[in-house]
Amino acid sequence: MLALGIVLVLVGAALLVAEAHAPAGVLGVGGGLSLAGGAALAIAAAGGGLAIVLAVAVGAGAVAGLWLAVGTRKALATRALRSSAGREALSGRLGVVRNWRDGGGQVLVEGALWRARQSWMDEDAVLAEGDPVVVERVSGLTLAVRKAEDWEVPC
Repeated sequence: MLALGIVLVLVGAALLVAEAHAPAGVLGVGGGLSLAGGAALAIAAAGGGLAIVLAVAVGAGAVAGLWLAVGTRKALATRALRSSAGREALSGRLGVVRNWRDGGGQVLVEGALWRARQSWMDEDAVLAEGDPVVVERVSGLTLAVRKAEDWEVPC
């Protein structure tokens, strides 16, 4: 009985570590239950009274549940963050026109030179070299840009 309790505690700890690396919730719940049950079995087999067994089981379960709740909250918070790398991060960024003619050209955004075309919402605006632009969206390797408003350009 003592050996089974120790094995359950070790399995529970391993499941909680696995949950930290692959958050899904199932591993964390299973790990918490295994940890609490294993602790209860180990203490009961060692001759501990019912009050001690219940206290340890509830304490271990509470710690595992708290750890799972904090981890889940952090995982959900990171999902809500805006991407800071790749094409998705370019939308809304400021750039500068390097050369432009016939509704298309090249713009410098975040230190890289991109092929660009004028956004359909801003087709009437005339762009020239040196004009500030805002990236509206990314299509493949081409940016759709519009002329930046005065309030969007830093001083």
